[in-house]
Amino acid sequence: MGGPLRIGIVAGEASGDLLGAGLINAIRQRYPTAQIEGIAGPEMIAAGARSLFAMDRLSVMGIVEVLGRYRELLGIRRQLVEHFKDNPPDVFIGIDAPDFTLGLERQLRDVGIKTVHYVSPSVWAWRQGRVKKIARSTDLMLTLFPFENDIYQRHHVPVRFVGHPLADSIPLTVDRIAARQALSLPAEAEILALLPGSRSNELKYLADTFIDTVRWLRERRPGLVVVVPLANAARRQQFEAALARIDNAPELRLVDGQSREVMAAANAVLLASGTAALEAMLLKRPMVVAYRLATLSYWLVKRLVRVSNYSLPNLLAGETLVPELIQHDASPEKLGAAVLEFLQNPEVAEQVHRRFDEIHRQLRLGASEQAADAVLALLEKNTHE
Repeated sequence: MGGPLRIGIVAGEASGDLLGAGLINAIRQRYPTAQIEGIAGPEMIAAGARSLFAMDRLSVMGIVEVLGRYRELLGIRRQLVEHFKDNPPDVFIGIDAPDFTLGLERQLRDVGIKTVHYVSPSVWAWRQGRVKKIARSTDLMLTLFPFENDIYQRHHVPVRFVGHPLADSIPLTVDRIAARQALSLPAEAEILALLPGSRSNELKYLADTFIDTVRWLRERRPGLVVVVPLANAARRQQFEAALARIDNAPELRLVDGQSREVMAAANAVLLASGTAALEAMLLKRPMVVAYRLATLSYWLVKRLVRVSNYSLPNLLAGETLVPELIQHDASPEKLGAAVLEFLQNPEVAEQVHRRFDEIHRQLRLGASEQAADAVLALLEKNTHE
C-alpha cells in the first residue's frame, strides 16, 4: 500500500455506529494516519471517520417507510459508488444494513475493490438464498456469533467469527446490590425487570399482556417489585397509556432508559425478544422471552423461519435454555408461570447462570481487535498476491 491506508465504510444505524467506532479505533492503533470515509454516525466520526452523508438518512424501519425513501436511498448509493470508483479505497467495509450495503459492496467488488461485511444477516434463519448474493458481494464476512459461520462455510464464503462487543463491555460478574443502590431499589427485595420493547409495535402487542402478567404474579408474590425501563419518552407515554386503560393496574416503577442497570438489579427478567435478551444473558439474569406480531406477519414469518428457537440465548446455547412464548402462548398465565419457575427455584436459575457464563466467555474475544485483524489480514493477502 503506497501512502496512508484508505478505508471506505458505511453504517446505517446506531448499533452499526458503535461497531464501526470500535473497529476504527482498533485499526487506527496500528495505522494512525488511516483515512476513513463513507457514512458514519457520531461515534465513528468521533473516532476519526469522515461522513459523506448523514447516517440517519439510512436508518429507515418498515416496508412503507423504505418505499417512501427508495429513490433517495438509491441516489445515495449511486453517489457512493461513483465516489469510491473515482477514489478507490484499499478496502470497503459495510456494517450491517444489508439491504443497502450488500448492493454497494457488489458494485465496488466488481471494479476490484476488496469488500468486507460486518454483522451477518439472519440467513441461517430465513431467506437462505441470500448467501449467493453475499458470496458475489463480499470478500470476507465478519460474524458476531459462532453459529452463524456454518452456512457461509458450506457456500465457500470466507468468514471469521470475531465475538460480540457487548460481551467485551459487560463484565463477567455484575454486582446486583450495587445496581440496586444506584437505582435506589431495596437491597433485599425480589425484583422483576420488565422490558416490553423499544419499538412502538412491540408495546402495542405486549404492554397490556405484560401488565396483566404482573397482576398474575403479584397474587402469588405480593412483595414482588417490578421495574420497567422505557427506551424513550414516546415509549414511556405509550406504556403509561396502557396502564391508564387497566382498572386497578398494579403498581410499577417506571424508569427512563437504564435498561442494563435495571436488568443487573433484577432477580429475573421478562422481555420482548431482541438485543435486550443478549444483554440479559451477558448480565447472567434468568429471563422469559415473549414476542407477538400482527396475525398476518406471524403467519408469514412462521412459514419462512427455519429455526426452532428465535431468542439469542437459546440460539447460542443450541438448546431451549430460557422459555420463549410467542403469539397466543404469550399469555399472562404462561408468562407468569415461567417467571415464577425462576423465582421459586434458585437451582434452576443457577443452572441458567452457569450456561450464560460459558457463552459469555465464548463471545468475549475482543471483537473490535479481532475484526481489525481480519480486515488487515485481507489487505496483506491482497498485497502479496
